[in-house]
Amino acid sequence: MAKITRKKTPIKRKTNSKKKSLFPLNKVVFVLVFISLLFAAFYYKNTILYYLSYKSNKVIQTDKMAAARIFEILNKNENKVVGIDISEYQGKINWEKVDSVDSEKIGFVFVRATVGNDRVDLRFKTNWHNAKEKHLICGAYHYYRPNENSKLQAKNFIKAVRLKKGDLPPVLDIEKLPKTQSIDSLKVGIKRWLILVENHYNVKPIIYTGEKYYDSFLKDDFKGYAFWIANYNPWVEKIKDDWLFWQFSEKAVINGINRKVDVNIYNGTPKMLEYNTIN
Repeated sequence: MAKITRKKTPIKRKTNSKKKSLFPLNKVVFVLVFISLLFAAFYYKNTILYYLSYKSNKVIQTDKMAAARIFEILNKNENKVVGIDISEYQGKINWEKVDSVDSEKIGFVFVRATVGNDRVDLRFKTNWHNAKEKHLICGAYHYYRPNENSKLQAKNFIKAVRLKKGDLPPVLDIEKLPKTQSIDSLKVGIKRWLILVENHYNVKPIIYTGEKYYDSFLKDDFKGYAFWIANYNPWVEKIKDDWLFWQFSEKAVINGINRKVDVNIYNGTPKMLEYNTIN
């Protein structure tokens, strides 16, 4: 009996559909990334050119990035007033050389006056006097220690600082969270400091803090106060409407100052800044 041979059905191999579908997807992604890079290069062309041309044998490589960032922010906030804030950490300053940030003339300076309930900044008197001699609009600030008595801190500031017509309002610098009290108690202390200082100088103080601190703890409970906000986020390019001052960099290189300096923008014109001074 003859054997019956059965034809084997050919095994169908699965086609690698993933490979075929991934190639065009990767191509699309590549094109999109390339277009994005071209757009970014065009959008930041002046900043990139500034970065490439920035030369100084006094600063390290990372300052190139800081200088380009400062250049970019100043370009995108035209008609605003540029200023600096200083303390004893900047050391001895040659005020005759202090003139500008990048190419923008310095219009104001905040000087640290006091710290906590018993300390005066070691260079406050000298910096305050010399900044006045430069005919800069000056403001004094107090570094608030959350775990110290708020009344004593206010008295410390009032004793050290004499404000006159043409000066900026006093500033409360709050950056730290308390270790020995609740947030609610901290807010009570801050309000007490603000009221005591306002009653003494007859002007509402400004509050300095970081943006996260502002959003989390101060924004809702201190309405009516002007805020000076520190934000170094590279994606933030313009001062926000609810910020009176914006500290956008802590790495400015200024002639006459041997250490890095905080640089700020006032949210208005020079004339508007004059209106915000004590009169």
